[in-house]
Amino acid sequence: MPADRTNKVSCSSYTHELEVAFEILSGKWVPLIIWHLSKAENRRFGELRRLMPKVTQKMLTQQLRNLERYEIVYREEQPGVPPTVEYSLTEMGRKLIPLFEDMNAWTVEYLTRRKPQD
Repeated sequence: MPADRTNKVSCSSYTHELEVAFEILSGKWVPLIIWHLSKAENRRFGELRRLMPKVTQKMLTQQLRNLERYEIVYREEQPGVPPTVEYSLTEMGRKLIPLFEDMNAWTVEYLTRRKPQD
C-alpha cells in the first residue's frame, strides 16, 4: 500500500536529523504500539486496545494513522463480514526493535539503580 507522501517528514525545518526521529516517535502511545507490534507478526485493532487499556479508540486510531503515514506501520484490511484490519511493522518499523529493546533494558537498569524518593 503506498504511503501518503504529502505527510512525510521534511528535514528542511530541522537543525539536527535526530529531530526527525523524535517527531515520528512522539506521542504517548507510539512506543507501546511499536513494542506490541514487535512481539507479534500482526495485531488487530481490538487486540492493541486490550494490550493498552488506558488508550482511547480515537487516540489509538490517530497514532496508528501517523505511524502508517511515516511508513513505520502497515495497515491491511482483511475481507470478511465484518471486515477486519491488521497492523504490522514495516521494514523500517522493524529496524526500531533493537532500539526499543535497548531502551527497555536501560529502563530496567535505571529503575533498579534509582534511589527511592523520600
